[in-house]
Amino acid sequence: MDKFIYLDNAATTKTAPEVVEAMLPFFSERFGNPSSIYGLGSANKDVISRQRESIASALGAKPSEIYFTAGGSEADNWALKATAEAYSSKGRHIITSKIEHHAILHTCEYLEKQGFEVTYLDVDEDGIVRLDELKAAIRPDTILISVMYANNEIGTIQPIREIGEIASAHQILFHTDAVQAFGQLPIDVDACHIDMLSASGHKLNGPKGIGFLYIRKGVKIRSFIHGGAQERKRRAGTENVPGIVGLGTAVARAVRTMEERTAREKELRDYLIGRIEKEIPHCRLNGDREKRLPNNVNFSFRFIEGESLLIMLDGKGICASSGSACTSGSLDPSHVLLAIGLPHEIAHGSLRMTLNEEVTKEDLDYVVESLKEIVNRLRQMSPLYEDFLKRGER
Repeated sequence: MDKFIYLDNAATTKTAPEVVEAMLPFFSERFGNPSSIYGLGSANKDVISRQRESIASALGAKPSEIYFTAGGSEADNWALKATAEAYSSKGRHIITSKIEHHAILHTCEYLEKQGFEVTYLDVDEDGIVRLDELKAAIRPDTILISVMYANNEIGTIQPIREIGEIASAHQILFHTDAVQAFGQLPIDVDACHIDMLSASGHKLNGPKGIGFLYIRKGVKIRSFIHGGAQERKRRAGTENVPGIVGLGTAVARAVRTMEERTAREKELRDYLIGRIEKEIPHCRLNGDREKRLPNNVNFSFRFIEGESLLIMLDGKGICASSGSACTSGSLDPSHVLLAIGLPHEIAHGSLRMTLNEEVTKEDLDYVVESLKEIVNRLRQMSPLYEDFLKRGER
């Protein structure tokens, strides 16, 4: 295959060469267990501390507030389940949104079975939580608000600072799933009144299997994994030193390159959106046009199935997705697209393309030409499109 264009960076990113290089010694030469007394192992305690400091500085947090996990899903589970357990005597009501990642939604479903009540907020047609509805949902027994920083499918960025202010004013803990936003957007946990924040290494050119949960000092949640005294007795298990080094290196790299990188991504994102809207009829941009992640493009194409579109794009060397990678095996339409009001038949024809720093304008020109050809071919095979043309609709 001559062409290979990777446009699924919301699913996972390629580990950066400098990240791999930083990790390698900790697989072989510096492999010691940080809990050991002898030098080979104990030296890695300092290594972990330095990475913790690097990550904390990217958030305006304290190093002691960063707890390493196996990824974003674990961090989300920890934040919700441990908060529910620790604050159940105060209340048993949680607020979240209908467009959260399934790591949040499925955890909320679990907690409902344990006797907790969950309010799932609606969003507007661009996927943004309405602040007046959030305020109206708050009850005396509300203990937690969890709203994602930016949506993994449609890229919409939530009014996090305002949500944090509302939560703080009502003395309610505020958690945000920042898996897509961290490394793409500047984040200040104090300015946004964030009490807990989840992030994952493989979304920002770091390795898979490593992430963290920021827990503000004073938030009284307990261990999620028991069995040892690691992570200041809050997360048992031998530390993933290579992964932590990779994550810290990736975070430092993301912060260093953020301004220039995201400015370029925005320019290419808007170029791609503009060409698709101008040259492919009967399409809809999903997500807010302005308040969206720098690298996110999500369209619905009427009269076609997203799965067929993906298969044919793959045949042309283009990797994309129709929604969250975690639900790619599902035949159901995206819960996010349904929540913003799309009917099933249009939600099924969605395409998510997420850019990276290697994608060029020439690559996107090839993508658009390929899309035009594939969408036209699929529509020619669609009885719905044939009926649409016969009715003379526009």
